[in-house]
Amino acid sequence: MANRNRQIQLKFRVTPQEREMIEQKMEQLGTKNMAAYLRKISIDGYIIRLELPELKEMVSLLRRSSNNLNQLTKRVHETGRVYDADLEDIVQNQERLWQAATDILAMLAKLK
Repeated sequence: MANRNRQIQLKFRVTPQEREMIEQKMEQLGTKNMAAYLRKISIDGYIIRLELPELKEMVSLLRRSSNNLNQLTKRVHETGRVYDADLEDIVQNQERLWQAATDILAMLAKLK
């Protein structure tokens, strides 16, 4: 024990599913030494935390759009009429949603 390079032992618990996932990733890399794998991934691995305010905006747009569509549907069922202004509002919301989705996908594509 005195000749060991690594003298500190770390322990943690995982679920059976998490262990299976770890073993699958080890198999993908072609390694069988779990200690070496966990040490390498802990030291050299990446943690990606995406903070995309654009995604929050898109969720907000989705909420507003679905709310507007529900209100329009209710009004059409009650009155039997569809107004051009309501349809134009829905089209504009859809265009904003598509633009937001396109912007988010473009940003994610840059992360390669």
